[in-house]
Amino acid sequence: MFPRKLTRQVICNPDYPVVQTKAGKLRGVVVEDAFIFRGIRYAEAKRFHMPEPVTPWDGIKDAIMFGPVSMEISTGIAHDAFNVPHFYFPQDEACQYLNVWTQSIDPNAKKPVMVWIHGGGFSSGSSVELYAYDGEELSAFGDVVVVSLNHRLNCIGFLDLSDYGEEYRYSGNVGMADVIAALRWIKENIAQFGGDPDNVTIMGQSGGGMKVASLLQMPSADGLFHKASIQSGISDAPAMTHKEAGAFADKIVAALGLTKETIKEIENIPYFHLARACLTAAGEGGRMPWAPVRDDDFFMGNGVADGFREETKNIPILIGSVLGEMTTNYNVELELTAKSTWSDEKVDGFMKEMYGDKADAVMAAYQKAYPKHPRANALFVDKALRRPTLVYAKARAAAGCAPVYTWLFNLECPAFGGTLPWHNAEEAYMFHNACYLEASYVPGVSEWLQDMMTGSWVRFAYTGCPDHPGIPYWTPTSPDSVPTMIFDREIELAVDHDKELMETLPDQNITKYFANSKRRQSKPLGGGPRQST
Repeated sequence: MFPRKLTRQVICNPDYPVVQTKAGKLRGVVVEDAFIFRGIRYAEAKRFHMPEPVTPWDGIKDAIMFGPVSMEISTGIAHDAFNVPHFYFPQDEACQYLNVWTQSIDPNAKKPVMVWIHGGGFSSGSSVELYAYDGEELSAFGDVVVVSLNHRLNCIGFLDLSDYGEEYRYSGNVGMADVIAALRWIKENIAQFGGDPDNVTIMGQSGGGMKVASLLQMPSADGLFHKASIQSGISDAPAMTHKEAGAFADKIVAALGLTKETIKEIENIPYFHLARACLTAAGEGGRMPWAPVRDDDFFMGNGVADGFREETKNIPILIGSVLGEMTTNYNVELELTAKSTWSDEKVDGFMKEMYGDKADAVMAAYQKAYPKHPRANALFVDKALRRPTLVYAKARAAAGCAPVYTWLFNLECPAFGGTLPWHNAEEAYMFHNACYLEASYVPGVSEWLQDMMTGSWVRFAYTGCPDHPGIPYWTPTSPDSVPTMIFDREIELAVDHDKELMETLPDQNITKYFANSKRRQSKPLGGGPRQST
């Protein structure tokens, strides 16, 4: 997916490497020391219906190319392709494919399994969308089995047609049912790839983090994973209700000219007609509410708002976000000059424009939290994801759940004369791919920092605790305080360091400011909206 060397030995023989899965034999490739199996079909499904096991086959199937990704209602070319390099792949409704990177195909190896669930909210994205997602380096560095997967999204994954017949009872959750089917495939087959089915860690960023949090609230996923990592993707908002989801479904059905009596036709309508009906239902500039639907059966709702399930309170959590998130979009736009060149007077002027009479208090709280950072960085600190992360961590601790370990990625990168880490920036560091991504690479720092961050995620996968040599002792969250491991040019554990800042910082941050400002002079630079949810 992303070349590590100009020339690398690749082996793909008729009989090697071949593994026996429950449904049949698969042939992958050996790249240097890594066994890679791409495009493994883990389930089959009719539109709006629950996934089913794949049909068994005779002989050997190739697993050397990535499988199709989910259909998308619209696929925009990301303007943040420098910060977050993208890779696009053919789309198909039959998108239930996964990929495996491993250092062994010995069924007795029993290596930890790290399962990556991609971002893009519940509407877009794929397992191969970002170069950072490539699992070869993570597998080699940690001696772990890495799995990534595709699943149904948007209307084919989350359109709640349950009012139109019992056969569509779970149609509003089939996208997540795909993810659970992939986890079930892993449970049944991953030993053949050197993995331990009894030591599976699910991980996701942005929308992938939301999916991880949702899996903790889904009874049919119980026993299929044992640890969870949530990255820049938590929300304390109430879960999507059937009333909300059903109302939007009614608009789509009406736009298609269907009724309860003719609803079966929706299974065979060309996807682009279905997508057009979704756009019509949303209206110009409207929101499409794709998300798991709380039905108190398949999905039990948001853990913070609706209560954590007893069955998953024993799952340890690794959770965090990055310092800038979406706010770094506007790093250069304020004056079309690098923020490192701004005077204190210029910074104070921007602060006044954004925060009014709260500007001085925000600046004081920021400098207290980050005394080594330049004053200009106070303009770009994220609250939208950091605050719910803190709420979630403390709520799990208060509920008597397994340990929750909290982190924050603060590394400022040289891009655009200095930019706080953007949404997606930490992925390359936890996948051990930081040295291959231009915008986030910091000479003399990235090599060491990715060792420390990947090491933390790997130790978490092995033991349920991310503590390891090279970083301070990592204390879990308590109901009253949040120790946060800060990954920067130095790594430190800070207890409630930004509590005052989160309480002082208004919701009206730079993102909302720019949405209504006449100052805007060009398209945003930095981590853009492609992976914004």
